[in-house]
Amino acid sequence: MYEQWIIALLIAPLAVALINFAVSGSKNRNLITALHVTGLVLMVIFALQVIRGVLAQNTIEALNHWFYVDSLSAIFLGLIAIVGTLAGVYSIGYMNTELKEGHIDFKTFGRYHGFLHLFFFTMLLSVMTNNIILMWAAIEATTLSSAFLVGTYKQKTALEAAWKYIVICSVGVAFGLYGTILTFSGGANLLADAGNAIFWSSLNSQAAGLNPMLMYIAFAFILVGFGTKCGLFPMHTWLPDAHSEAPSPVSAILSAVLLNCAMLIVLRYYILVSKAVGSDYPQTLLLTFGLLSTGIASFFIIMQHDIKRKLAYHSIENMGLISFAFGLGGPIGAFAGLLHTITHSLAKALLFCASGNILLKYRSRDITQVSGLWVSMPITAVLFAGGALALGGMPPFGMFTSEFAIAVAGIYAGKTWLIILCLIFLTIALAGLTTMLLKTVLGKPKENIELGEINKSSVTVLAIYLLLLFMMGVYIADPILELLKNGVGIVLGVEQASFGDMLVLPWQSIAN
Repeated sequence: MYEQWIIALLIAPLAVALINFAVSGSKNRNLITALHVTGLVLMVIFALQVIRGVLAQNTIEALNHWFYVDSLSAIFLGLIAIVGTLAGVYSIGYMNTELKEGHIDFKTFGRYHGFLHLFFFTMLLSVMTNNIILMWAAIEATTLSSAFLVGTYKQKTALEAAWKYIVICSVGVAFGLYGTILTFSGGANLLADAGNAIFWSSLNSQAAGLNPMLMYIAFAFILVGFGTKCGLFPMHTWLPDAHSEAPSPVSAILSAVLLNCAMLIVLRYYILVSKAVGSDYPQTLLLTFGLLSTGIASFFIIMQHDIKRKLAYHSIENMGLISFAFGLGGPIGAFAGLLHTITHSLAKALLFCASGNILLKYRSRDITQVSGLWVSMPITAVLFAGGALALGGMPPFGMFTSEFAIAVAGIYAGKTWLIILCLIFLTIALAGLTTMLLKTVLGKPKENIELGEINKSSVTVLAIYLLLLFMMGVYIADPILELLKNGVGIVLGVEQASFGDMLVLPWQSIAN
């Protein structure tokens, strides 16, 4: 019944992308915008239908096992649909302003929307495919489709960032291919039908029998390879350039959506390796890479004067924190990792879109050139400040909840000293955010700055992001909580009923 929605969800953005490419030479801005809106609406509707199916029957398979959606991938699918669509709505006003002011031409405007929906297609493919080779190919395809978006403005710095992105991620993801092939080889020797070793669900059902030595090596390749696309140290160097040079709505999607797609694949292999060799080995690697990423990024954050580069380093920091959470292990660690994935996506999308408003108003990303936001754009200033506080882990927003859960997971795991070190890094990162807020929001704007918001649609999107962050910190809706509990069960390889009661917010438990 729900299988058809998976196919429709993949066809819709691909079709919209191809039509946009076909009409990109025209100067019909309204047609391109209408196609864009149609694609966003279809993506949300079809994705919600797929998620509804997962809530009803736990898993959905389509096209002879080639596509597979469970509660774990449904979380990431929801982020693509909700966070990505809101960024797409923000993109309408942003790119029309860029076109109107002559920063892009009509041809670039059309191609931008074509590549944006192609980018959505590749991300959807990466989280819904059950074929491990196609999983790798989809992640590689996200690089190629989004690289054109990074280079939208065709300036020297943007083109350099796009090429750097392609080269580093392609080299990194090549390591992921080695890990994929090793996993397939181990599965082919184990399964009665070697052809089924191409499917993750088949490997998962027999993962305990996989060759341990092979899986040790495979996971190291997987983490380095797909960890590159997550922005994990040491292959993170592409991320600040790509995220800062791309148009702001693209920066939001790169940081809040794309990085998660690669993390999902890391988790898929973490599940296999944990069953094959035990959880200590993959958890140690996730802890190490995660803590290093968080620590190194935190020091770079306080050194940045470019608003978008500062936010990009926050992406590295938080992807490291997500990796660290899963490395702590246990139900609370996995729950914290998934919850932080959601809350970070919302906060980062909010801040990158808000930075887009700042860029359109001040025509600068330099913190020293931006001041008096509370006068020039008071609504954006409030939402920007709220997003920064949320990203810094302040209550009552969702990131406070997820970071608190990470600390609890670390204490339960007996890794108190690592938690203390992690909290020090987070405090340094918070100091960088606070400095940015004080310099940009307060003070007086320059005399040549026109007062007033960019447009109503942009601040509406920012307000929705902030509202969702608040809701995730106060009360997690039952469908989301159900997906989180089931997702934790998939990561740990156990039934969620055995630990479900502990995976709720303390105040939510009292309310119930």
